[in-house]
Amino acid sequence: MPDGIADIGLPTIWRPGEEGRWTRGVVVRKKSVCLHKSTDLSRRPVMAASSDESVEKELAELKSRLEQKSLKNVFDGINQELSLLKNTTLNIAVTGNMGVGKSSFVNAFRNISDYTQSSAETGVKQTTMEPHKYRNDIFPEITLWDLPGIGTHGFKPNDYLKIVHFSMYDFFIIVSSGCFTVNDAILALEIKKMNKRFYFVRTKVDQDMDNEKKKPNFNETQTLEQIRNYYRSKLMKEGIDNPKVFLISRWHLDMYDFPKLHETLANDLNYLKRPLLIKAFPAVSREYLQKKKAEMEKLIWRKAHMSCKLRSRFWRAFSDHYGNDLLISTLKEICRAFGLDEDSLRNLAGRICKPAGMLKSAVRKTAMVSQIDTKIVESLLTKCWRVGFRTVPERFCRSSPVLCPLVRGRSCFATTYFMLKGFLEDAMEDAKNVLAKAAE
Repeated sequence: MPDGIADIGLPTIWRPGEEGRWTRGVVVRKKSVCLHKSTDLSRRPVMAASSDESVEKELAELKSRLEQKSLKNVFDGINQELSLLKNTTLNIAVTGNMGVGKSSFVNAFRNISDYTQSSAETGVKQTTMEPHKYRNDIFPEITLWDLPGIGTHGFKPNDYLKIVHFSMYDFFIIVSSGCFTVNDAILALEIKKMNKRFYFVRTKVDQDMDNEKKKPNFNETQTLEQIRNYYRSKLMKEGIDNPKVFLISRWHLDMYDFPKLHETLANDLNYLKRPLLIKAFPAVSREYLQKKKAEMEKLIWRKAHMSCKLRSRFWRAFSDHYGNDLLISTLKEICRAFGLDEDSLRNLAGRICKPAGMLKSAVRKTAMVSQIDTKIVESLLTKCWRVGFRTVPERFCRSSPVLCPLVRGRSCFATTYFMLKGFLEDAMEDAKNVLAKAAE
């Protein structure tokens, strides 16, 4: 670094650029004047007001944290949160009588058809003689366990939960497709005794509606409520307080109680497992896309901080490598959460019996997961830095000098957060386009 320019411990190093300007976007001080990569601000477009406000809001939150903890402690806390999220798993047990559609439910929950290579085997005969695990194809941290039908040969009801290792599951889903049975009652009571949660799911409700429509004065809402009340009353007679009953169709994930089922499951999980389930569940409506977006906004806030930390921790030969790897994985995670990756589009196409290419054509703004690499990350960062740099308020530096490394430069928190935020908005729009295309 030339004489007269003092380093203030910022993420990257300075190098002479064209026309005597300093490059790499690092903030330095010379005679109390801050120098940046380019002083020609007139060439840069201004960031949209809404994005500016978003960055200011996040910086204000960060400043508030720094008033209570040191920058190191804030980073350590975020790193711990990310580590916990990364190592979180979710195990869901699906049980019930044989032939009620447990395997089809497992496939529907994973957003795949009954006929793909990784699907759970279905059939009118008992096809599951031991607990069989099915990982989510896109989010392998989630495993659905297709349990043997209770009452089948070799599985006495009273010993059933011990045989299938009940303690390893986060919760149970009891599946039924007809009249409430003795085995349904036994399962509910045994799960209650083990202090585990269960949710009662009545499948094939679309068939019920088709039959009921033939009757005069048919009212779908009333008919569905009658079915729910039937199962609720049966469970309450067995001593189950406030039983949760959901009516679903394997073929219509956006209808009946399937969205409500997933919302209830997510709300009942802790803060680590909830985001995982929300990301993994198929985007069946615009309302659910908003839920996904809210969870991803929390994630990119953490990832932007960690990227900034990685870039400031290592010397230049390694900082970009570690920081870019983190951002590449984050962009890919956003795409997968919104079902914009190749596998998700292919699974959706198989479920709704439409060409995958037709759905892929609706993805216009975000790159395919297989195409996201360092080059794309660098391009997005550079673009966002040029667009958003001048809008970051200097008052954050004046009021809290420790924020300077986080708001200045191409690799700073503000630029990284703005880049991820913009990518998230594009993914949201593409997901809406895919949803509309699937509904055509």
